[in-house]
Amino acid sequence: AGSAARPSGHSCSNPEISWALPDTSHLSQDHLTSQVGEVLLYYCYCEVSDPEKLCAWQKALCQHLHLTGKVRVASEGINGTVGGSKVATSLYIKVMLSQPLFKNILCQEDFKSSAGGAHCFPDLRIGVFKEIVPMGIDPKIVSYKETGIHLSPQEFHREVEQYLSQATQGQSDTILLDCRNFYESKIGHFQGCLAPDIRKFSYFPSYVDKNLELFKDKRVLMYCTGGIRCERGSAYLRSKAVCREVYQLKGGIHKYLEEFPDGFYRGKLFVFDDRYAICSNEDIISACRYCGVLWDQYKLCSSQHCRQLVLTCPSCCNKGLTACCPVCQEKELKVTSRASGQTLKEECECTRRRPRVPIEHGSPRMLDPGK
Repeated sequence: AGSAARPSGHSCSNPEISWALPDTSHLSQDHLTSQVGEVLLYYCYCEVSDPEKLCAWQKALCQHLHLTGKVRVASEGINGTVGGSKVATSLYIKVMLSQPLFKNILCQEDFKSSAGGAHCFPDLRIGVFKEIVPMGIDPKIVSYKETGIHLSPQEFHREVEQYLSQATQGQSDTILLDCRNFYESKIGHFQGCLAPDIRKFSYFPSYVDKNLELFKDKRVLMYCTGGIRCERGSAYLRSKAVCREVYQLKGGIHKYLEEFPDGFYRGKLFVFDDRYAICSNEDIISACRYCGVLWDQYKLCSSQHCRQLVLTCPSCCNKGLTACCPVCQEKELKVTSRASGQTLKEECECTRRRPRVPIEHGSPRMLDPGK
């Protein structure tokens, strides 16, 4: 940790956005549409003077390469996860690295890849937003430029090893903080972590506010899927001036698992596409919500208007137990309409009973493998 540095934030002179698209005339349709491919995950914080223009270029680029996925553009940068053939994703990386806007900021190692393809996403969604990761706080108030100290996977591994050793003796002054949502940490997490019971990242600031005493004078080791939530999350935690120091895992769990597939992270890694999870080890640390057998493959609740995820094993599925809670299981959810004609899903039991911001009392709730 001593060798790590805190980025001061990337400041650029807002270079002109290049509209260049890669030459694909020498490639067959099969090269660009092959089902055998990969999914890329990346983000880049930088100053974007014309988000609409960057958004339009991204849309043209992804359509040109037959990529699907989700890309968020804002004045503070870009955040994306896209899937396609390996030829297409390789060209995408090459063009992104040559884009003047990202020069000397984005690099090859910033792209995390996993087996998949265009079929992992239902479509292509690209838009302009206020934040590239929805924390719900104006980027001008809490900036990525005030982030925590970045630790490489090797440095983070050593820190976790030391933390676990001290924790068993009750001597640790460190908190290993998972800043993801509860359904992500449920199927995979670092040993001995504190995993807040929150449903959205936008609840994270409120969680911190209501648990400041928990973080007082502590060293905090933060992690998330690919690193982006830690950028703003660590900046928010630091803004409260209660921690001794805040560190974060550079590249997130994705990069850690590339180097330590059998390290201190156990279980699956949740991903926000149709795969729901990817794995690097054989551990199953979660259970079927109906029978309790070890199970970690999510499905969407079978109720038409519910978008909750549910862990239900094949045996329970065969019995018709395919909903997230009794309310959804017993009846079709009612739909209420706004004056605008938009529909809202009724809150189901598991949503209604979950507090928006849990408060940790006393010692942090630590998660261990198998629990």
